[in-house]
Amino acid sequence: MTDEPHGAVEAVDTVLAALADPTRRRLLELLAAQGEATATTLAQHLPVSRQAVVKHLAVLDAAGLVSGGRIGREVRYAVRPAALDATAQWMASLAADWDRRLAHIKHIAEAAERESQTDQTSRNGSRPPA
Repeated sequence: MTDEPHGAVEAVDTVLAALADPTRRRLLELLAAQGEATATTLAQHLPVSRQAVVKHLAVLDAAGLVSGGRIGREVRYAVRPAALDATAQWMASLAADWDRRLAHIKHIAEAAERESQTDQTSRNGSRPPA
């Protein structure tokens, strides 16, 4: 991840910070299910006030996870998946790095096991198990 541009790293940091709050994660779930909704509609599904929902939506908006568009007197919010996609790609890259490391460790352990079996059979004068 060190070869990523600084702005990309900051974007992932902002998304992860925004998603650290369970209320904001629930807001994203609601918006994903409904397509778009107002803060008032979203607040009906949460144990927080409409004003608190608006503040949470502002954090999600700053992270690029949602956008709000004014229609008359209402502001309707919708999910913007691009920021989530970038974060998911970062996480997939991190997972791939760990998979490679674990595969390398497995390879070393299996080689050590084979060597141990070979040493054991040469000491016993018998053939290795098939």
